[in-house]
Amino acid sequence: MDKTTTGWICGLTGVVIFSGSLPATRVAVMDFDPLFLTVARAVIAGLLGLCLLLAFREKRPTRSDIASLAIVALGCVVGFPLLTALALKHVTSAHSIVFIGLLPLATAVFGVVRGGERPRPAFWIFSALGSALVSGYALAQGVSASPAGDLLMLAAVLVCGLGYAEGAVLSRRLGGWQVICWALVMSLPVTIALCVATMPHTIDGIGRPAWLGLAYVSLFSMLIGFIFWYRGLAQGGIAAVGQLQFLQPFFGFALAAALLKESVSWSMLIVTIAVVGCVAGARKFAR
Repeated sequence: MDKTTTGWICGLTGVVIFSGSLPATRVAVMDFDPLFLTVARAVIAGLLGLCLLLAFREKRPTRSDIASLAIVALGCVVGFPLLTALALKHVTSAHSIVFIGLLPLATAVFGVVRGGERPRPAFWIFSALGSALVSGYALAQGVSASPAGDLLMLAAVLVCGLGYAEGAVLSRRLGGWQVICWALVMSLPVTIALCVATMPHTIDGIGRPAWLGLAYVSLFSMLIGFIFWYRGLAQGGIAAVGQLQFLQPFFGFALAAALLKESVSWSMLIVTIAVVGCVAGARKFAR
């Protein structure tokens, strides 16, 4: 099997793993405080990441890499998990998945800013259309649908897109999986302190589904998914394998419907398909 094929398989595996993040978070926040869930998953993944770095004797980042690692940490380790956990207190995971359709576009936009690329005008047309579709869908649900949840999801997409783009640039020097591991390790002093401060007084009343959700987002969403994802990007090409992320909303819908018994309306599916089409078009004209 050639390297390109292996990259596509790894990339698809990463997307499938990430697709379970929102349903797992939705289950976990039913019993766990969103802030505790965010820092607990980061602590668990950070300790495992530290073990990986020590086991493979990876070289330490240079001083010039610290700022970029901090952005990755703020975007992917803390920002996206915390904002989505807070949002899922107000909206269902199926509703939130519509916004995840904008994540590849946000990553591309920040990639343009960070990489200094000059995309063709068609890129911005697709970008504006995709944003209009998502905003229109959110507004069509009415104020009672929870504007707070929608705003939190939009903020989560923005910070995660920034974290992905910054990590992609940094991975050229440090390597793919090493970036997320170093970001997690660098966050440990803060995440451990917050984890202790927000720890539940008792575990009575915390059901098994919440524990399973915490385990999933800690092991798979925060660490294992990134290992497959960055390996896929490195072997198959960022532009090519990155398009697999367009499939994430569909995998997420299937998981939300199958595991959480959440309803997925036709309008939600249609909007997601349209958004994915816009993102695909924008990605095509990004260079």
